[in-house]
Amino acid sequence: MSEGTKRIEGRAISRRKLLAGAAAAGAAMMPGVALAQSALSDLLAAPTRGNWDDQFDTRGSNGGSAKVSSNQPVFSPNTVTSMQQAMSQYQQIVGAGGWPAVPEVGKLQLGVQNAAVSTLRQRLMVSGDLSQSAGLSPAFDSYVDAATKRFQTRHGLPDDGVISTYTYKALNVPADIRLGQLQTNIVRLQSMSGFLGDRFVMVNVPAAAIEAVENGRVVQRHTAVVGKIDRQTPILNSKITNLNLNPYWHAPESIVRKDIIPLMQKDPTYLAKNDIKIFAPDGTEIPPESIDWNTDEAARYLFRQEPGKNNAMSSVKINFPNTHATYMHDTPQQSLFSKLMRFESSGCVRVQNVRDLVVWLARDEAGWDRQSIERVIATRKRQDIDLKNPVPVYFTYISAWATDPSVVQFRDDIYHRDGAEQLAMNDLQAVAYSPNEQVLTQAADQAY
Repeated sequence: MSEGTKRIEGRAISRRKLLAGAAAAGAAMMPGVALAQSALSDLLAAPTRGNWDDQFDTRGSNGGSAKVSSNQPVFSPNTVTSMQQAMSQYQQIVGAGGWPAVPEVGKLQLGVQNAAVSTLRQRLMVSGDLSQSAGLSPAFDSYVDAATKRFQTRHGLPDDGVISTYTYKALNVPADIRLGQLQTNIVRLQSMSGFLGDRFVMVNVPAAAIEAVENGRVVQRHTAVVGKIDRQTPILNSKITNLNLNPYWHAPESIVRKDIIPLMQKDPTYLAKNDIKIFAPDGTEIPPESIDWNTDEAARYLFRQEPGKNNAMSSVKINFPNTHATYMHDTPQQSLFSKLMRFESSGCVRVQNVRDLVVWLARDEAGWDRQSIERVIATRKRQDIDLKNPVPVYFTYISAWATDPSVVQFRDDIYHRDGAEQLAMNDLQAVAYSPNEQVLTQAADQAY
């Protein structure tokens, strides 16, 4: 056992103290805010107690807890300290018996009356998402709605206030497993606690999210699509050195054999429709009709997709030296960014609103402001930007963190690296695409 864990356990309060004043209500309450049982009973029995359709001021419904949103980066100097404080709080929760499991009784949302809502209230109180002054009513009122949204945001879920499949799963991960997740991730964070640069980009794989950090503050956040379970995005440290505007995409031989040849057998116009040209080793362009598509002859040639709207990398490719042939890029499949589980690439990282990130990366390069970058992209002609001041980039795996000890963030352990099965909510398999999407999405992440 580490010295840090011993110190945390040494600060743990007794279960009896934590439950004082709340045991009769059937809930394990957070320390320091437990109501006297008589006062709680009076509140629940009061004839004027509010119901779900009252117009509560939900802005303060979480009892003054810090807001979830923050411009503090995950790799902040304060994160390890905040994590230690959060771990102490979770040690107290675990020592008190954890939180109750919420019965899965179907969708719970604003307006619902169900006994499970009382348990939901207890669960949200223990984790600090709901003020204990909200009581243990079975009514899903606007206090519970606001607390549910706060909980969902902390767990990377859509903050719609609806308790359904994934919110149930996140709610019902036991407290001791969440504590273990914090302990696992503080080690990862400690390894990145040094100076990372005045400007840097951090790709957090479990969150499928990107932070652009400058002078200790997050200046941009981007939704990302990262690697599938069987084609994982690697952990790496590098520096962004080069940007490709309107990049070419070169199809690997494996894609030619497995995808392009069968597609051309079905539709001889496939290459033309997708702006893909064929070149011999000497650079001579080869007409598609001159190839026997019933053989592997095509695998001898270079297949190059031209810049434009059909290009597998769309408008931009962001390069940094690494042994994994990994990079970041735009994508024509923008609908992927709206998905909850964005683990669908072959290892590279697709970036939503990537042009904002490119403008930030290139800002010190003379002649490359937003207008000039947009003009070049509009021409659909290839052009590169070499960065005279390369920007550090860190691909990391942080599934739990706290930049504020009262706002603990958890994400799905998609690659099963945290040691508990319940932390991986969804075992994602290979994604089924139409033939054209298969080439444009999966192949975009192959060697360039």
